[in-house]
Amino acid sequence: MRVVIADDAVLLREGLVRLLTENGHDVVAAVGDGDSLVEAVEEHRPDLSIVDVRMPPTHTDEGLRAAVTARERVPRTPILVLSQYVEVSYADDLLADRAGAVGYLLKDRVAAIAEFLDAVSRVAAGGTVLDPEVVSQLLVRRRRDDPLRELTPREREVLSLMAEGRSNTAIARVLVVSDGAVEKHVRNIFTKLQLPPDEEQHRRVLAVLAYLRT
Repeated sequence: MRVVIADDAVLLREGLVRLLTENGHDVVAAVGDGDSLVEAVEEHRPDLSIVDVRMPPTHTDEGLRAAVTARERVPRTPILVLSQYVEVSYADDLLADRAGAVGYLLKDRVAAIAEFLDAVSRVAAGGTVLDPEVVSQLLVRRRRDDPLRELTPREREVLSLMAEGRSNTAIARVLVVSDGAVEKHVRNIFTKLQLPPDEEQHRRVLAVLAYLRT
């Protein structure tokens, strides 16, 4: 696939270039700031952009804002965000357009090469991938008005795995249950979260959004 990388840390950026190139991907641009990311996405229309959250000049949320801008100018362009820390709003902002093809990984996850490459492929294919640590910390931050309060423990577990970008088949494998059982849990989740019948992927994204906001 054709990839754009945006990270101001030269060593990590070059490391990502080498890793992706060695695994058969074509890095069409490697940049160090948000404006250059937007320009590269508009010019190359890549299959995936890998973006650091914090970039010059303020090293706060330039990468995130550039990623959101890139998706506005090139709708549905796949974005995989890398961050040193868990920032809930970052994932929420990227998921807000309900288009899928987004991911949020902590930079430590890059060291797990097989997992990272799998996430790259899933996001490029239109999936939603969240780092397990992000999911774990979101669980701790639930508010009293938790929209998930009606879910059973098993349904919450299924939704947690959905938030990691896993398919129904993959969830069934993890939970050691049948595909049919997972499909039933997913239907119950949609019903309890009051998500009306719609294209399946959109409802999955809406369910994950509800999960992130708790």
